[in-house]
Amino acid sequence: MIHAVLLFLNMSGGEIFLILFFVLMFFGSKGIPKIARTMGRTIRQFKDAANDVKQEIRDSANDVSDNVDINKHLED
Repeated sequence: MIHAVLLFLNMSGGEIFLILFFVLMFFGSKGIPKIARTMGRTIRQFKDAANDVKQEIRDSANDVSDNVDINKHLED
């Protein structure tokens, strides 16, 4: 199984050129920029969502830390 994946990743320049040629023939020269823009927007939205989740986790961790500090001061 892993060997098949490694074979897939071992592409030469000619194979990449052939794939790009078929993509150009299938989508046309006007369709490729649209696909690239769509992929760029999708990647940007995914990164933004991931950053939002990270920020929420940091905020929650800071809130918990602040609550622990407040509780320590109240006990003293």
